[in-house]
Amino acid sequence: MKEKFTTADFKKNKINGKKITMLTAYDYPTAKILEEAGIDAILVGDSLGMVVLGYEDTTKVTMDDMVHHIKAVSRGTKRSMVIGDMPFLSYHLGTHESVKNAGRLVTEGGCSAVKLEGGKGVVDDIKAIINAGIPVMGHLGYTPQSVNLFGGHKAQGKTMETAREILNDALILQKAGVFSIVLECIPFKLAAYVSKKLDIPTIGIGSGAGCDGQVLVTPDIIGLFKDFSPKHSKKYIDFGSQLEEAIKKYVEEVSNGAFPTNANSFIIDEGIIEHLNIE
Repeated sequence: MKEKFTTADFKKNKINGKKITMLTAYDYPTAKILEEAGIDAILVGDSLGMVVLGYEDTTKVTMDDMVHHIKAVSRGTKRSMVIGDMPFLSYHLGTHESVKNAGRLVTEGGCSAVKLEGGKGVVDDIKAIINAGIPVMGHLGYTPQSVNLFGGHKAQGKTMETAREILNDALILQKAGVFSIVLECIPFKLAAYVSKKLDIPTIGIGSGAGCDGQVLVTPDIIGLFKDFSPKHSKKYIDFGSQLEEAIKKYVEEVSNGAFPTNANSFIIDEGIIEHLNIE
């Protein structure tokens, strides 16, 4: 087993030009599979609101939801770094509340770092969390918790004004002390430019190959989430369809008596059954 991936490895990979690999997980078995496959970092994202809990967006996810799922993922990992998302309104009510909530994700959930969305408006919260000894990953571009402000799921940074804002916010977050920044759904040339301007690594999602690493939502890439398929994702296997066929086969075999067979059952001494019949 390799040594645990840490914030220092994030920086080292950027310096050495080695891409950082990250995927989401929300449960113990998935976390174990991701780690065994060699993933550097696992994000327990608030995307669980949509792909696990069935909400229409991420704004319904609570701190208790996040702690619950981070616990499960943390129990399934030894090497991969676990990063927990701070959910909507968990870091918007003052630095004291932000530190308290970040602390819950680490102490109760067991993650090694937290991620929160936003630029200059959340700098005080980021600094306070880092001062408490908790590493912070930033998140710029399309920030799902702001979906109502954006008027839907839309790419960001397409104008001079918004592109400059993303660059400036990235530099501000770096100065505040974040160890990495997720760049979500921004033009790939802008993402590459921002990545070159930063000393810390960027993790892209829908932002092109110029970032220092990539993250995707695992249920998207295995075909397990069927409500919609994001443009920025890639389906590596249609596990959802395979799972559906397997369940149909199970339903069929139970219905026609083909399952279970004696091989799937436990035996008992015939004498016991005979004795029961006598009684």
